[in-house]
Amino acid sequence: MLQVEFIRDLVVIFGVSLVIVLLFHRLRLPSIAGFLIAGAVIGPYGLNLVDDLERVKLLAEAGVVLLLFTIGLEFSLARLSRIRFFVLGGGSLQVALTIAVAALAALALFGLPLSQSIFWGFLIALSSTAIVLKLLLDRGELDTPQGRLALAILIFQDLIVVPMMISVPFLAGAVGDGAWRAVLLLAQSLLLAAVMLAAARWLLPKALAIVVRTRSRELFVITVLLICAGAAWLTESQGLSLALGAFIAGLVISESEYSHQALADILPFRDSFISLFFISVGMLLDVRAVAEMLPVVVPVALGVLALKAVIAGGVTLALGYPLRVAALVGLTLPQVGEFSFVLAQAGQRYGLLSADGYQMFLIISILTMIVTPFLIQAGPHLVAGAESTRLTTGWLGARAAESMAEAGIAHHDHVIIAGYGLNGRNLARVLRDAAIPYVVADLHADAVRQGRAAGEPIYYGDVTQREVLQRMGISAARLLVLAVSDPFATRRTVQVARQAAPEIHIVARTRYVREVEELLRLGADEVVPEEFETSLEIFDLVLKEYGVPAGEIKRKQEEIRREGYAMLRREPESAEGEISRGELPAEVQVHYHPIRAGSSSAGRRLEDLRLPEQTGAQ
Repeated sequence: MLQVEFIRDLVVIFGVSLVIVLLFHRLRLPSIAGFLIAGAVIGPYGLNLVDDLERVKLLAEAGVVLLLFTIGLEFSLARLSRIRFFVLGGGSLQVALTIAVAALAALALFGLPLSQSIFWGFLIALSSTAIVLKLLLDRGELDTPQGRLALAILIFQDLIVVPMMISVPFLAGAVGDGAWRAVLLLAQSLLLAAVMLAAARWLLPKALAIVVRTRSRELFVITVLLICAGAAWLTESQGLSLALGAFIAGLVISESEYSHQALADILPFRDSFISLFFISVGMLLDVRAVAEMLPVVVPVALGVLALKAVIAGGVTLALGYPLRVAALVGLTLPQVGEFSFVLAQAGQRYGLLSADGYQMFLIISILTMIVTPFLIQAGPHLVAGAESTRLTTGWLGARAAESMAEAGIAHHDHVIIAGYGLNGRNLARVLRDAAIPYVVADLHADAVRQGRAAGEPIYYGDVTQREVLQRMGISAARLLVLAVSDPFATRRTVQVARQAAPEIHIVARTRYVREVEELLRLGADEVVPEEFETSLEIFDLVLKEYGVPAGEIKRKQEEIRREGYAMLRREPESAEGEISRGELPAEVQVHYHPIRAGSSSAGRRLEDLRLPEQTGAQ
């Protein structure tokens, strides 16, 4: 009977969620907000269509575990090592400032005791890892400057949950012998995390290799799920969070050659379970309590959003990032996190949070979670609007000029490269070999230092600012190449650059084909979608495997590239001056060889070179 009721609950949950999320999709609103509202509708405080919240919460926790596991798979230990400064520096600064300001506000405005005020600071300091990472993944912004900073702060928040939990008895004055047990628990937790990381680094690849040799997909999926669940259970048993263990397991597997298959197999489970997490959070919302507490709750919720946005943005500015990135980070992390619910339950047990206080906390948390998707969605538009005002234009220009003060760019007819990632580095290398002048701008201080050490003409600067582009000599440059991974920054830079230098040729890189039309509309001359180029590389590898001649593959690539880009640009591609495909036999291969200055062939007629006799070429 219990099983039948549980299945009925799942049918109701997914049925109502389907209708609401479909409506949100039609209105172009974030799906996460739809899940939260669906939970409020069907929960015990709404229509009471689902009365067993505990079973739903169990599935929801599985969703959080799988989400953090897949984030670990898509991340890597090497990438985590590169942002360790932001994890420790940015994360600690954000948490400490939020706790301090929130505690002072609770003391001054509500007259709470110091211990309860600090505890409220704990609750407010944490942000929602599940919501933020899901939204950043959906928007393709996890690898942007604001995405990396938000992830770094969230990682630190997940780590700091353990000391916060341990300090709850101390705040409540119920320490006694428990103080030593708390210290012992902390030591055990840290030791377990280190042992897990070391053991998994050496043992997991061997275990996965044995499983892979069986060629059984079912066995591989079970093994991956076992690793994820086992790591989560081990960390939770020692006082750490379930999600942290899953994240560590994902990080370890990401270093192996099996990470892509593991990610593909886990994604369907993750997307199903994580929707239950957001629904279960919405089910906690008491609509009647919201109505009663509205005069108090709404101002407090708005205050929490503003406080966390300002602090997260201020920390980003302190780390040397421009105002645009700071504003986007602030709009990404203003909500109260899911791990705050665990802290709140502990606070209730120790008397740091009353029953009314707990319900008020739930309402504030859920309201901030509901608002967050809308803030992240509107963030780029809000930032663009703010940057266009006279007040910010002058201040941003001064900051941009200050950051580029040392850049005395004296080039003419040069290339400006925005972004020193893989694409930027490869382009810089080719330009250097071809003796073509260029300059590079990047927002990552480590990348700038490494480039400087390698002798690159690279500078720290935000290319979305007109002053930075002017310092890099955009009025005298021939080309601007945007090789950044931030979609908003790419669009903004295209627009600013076209206004600053109407004649410059702009080449932009983007991840998806759907962004091509917008970039062309804003003023880009050429847009290279990675999604499209990857498809060409894939069929190149496939045709080579089947022994298709290289010349035929190259012709097919050129044909598809020409047709594809003509379609994306919605303009006909001229074939004037080209040899018709029908004029060349399939076995003919075409190769291009530049004649450099000083070559014995330079300045001579083609017939005088006697290429057919000497090389066999026609």
